[in-house]
Amino acid sequence: MNSGHTAERVFEVLKARILDREFRPGERLDPAHLASTLAASVTPVRDALHLLTGEGLVESRPGGGFHLPPLDEPALRDRYEWASELLTLALRNGSHTTKPYSSVEVASGSIASRIADLFLLIARSSRNGEHWRAVERLNARLHAVRLVEPKVLTDAQEELAELEDAILSGTRDRMRRLLQIYHRRRVRAAAEIVRALYRAAPAGH
Repeated sequence: MNSGHTAERVFEVLKARILDREFRPGERLDPAHLASTLAASVTPVRDALHLLTGEGLVESRPGGGFHLPPLDEPALRDRYEWASELLTLALRNGSHTTKPYSSVEVASGSIASRIADLFLLIARSSRNGEHWRAVERLNARLHAVRLVEPKVLTDAQEELAELEDAILSGTRDRMRRLLQIYHRRRVRAAAEIVRALYRAAPAGH
């Protein structure tokens, strides 16, 4: 098998497994063990882990190998507040067209996937390309958290429907207001969401 294809496959599979919560926060990621489960050698696994470290999904500890980053309340609050600030900037820099966002670009899967796609729609409307790149990266770092948010925020489905309606209709003032409400709720519930993340069994366990 082409080594480049192997490295790309390993990276994509590992990233998907991290996003789908197959590992607990703080869990050690052993390259040799992962290589055996991925039918790959250790080298592309290490390369993939280094790339994932650059994306903020894995951390490398001197002398301690690779780990999934732990998460605490202050760090999660920071991520929510950063997401709110990024989306506000993207809205402010968006092209002032009356054409609504396309529902074709919104995923039909989990709440986490649909939220990620909605936020990318907002970011891609910005005239500054760095906004969508930053939102894309932050979406990945928040994906596992968004998978457990409905355990804490019981009306997440209704909240999502309201956000989708505002975003797909292109109603900017309503979008801005709902996005502020969305992130403030999560900042207030950050401690409970972190507890839910650690309590939840990893996918497939």
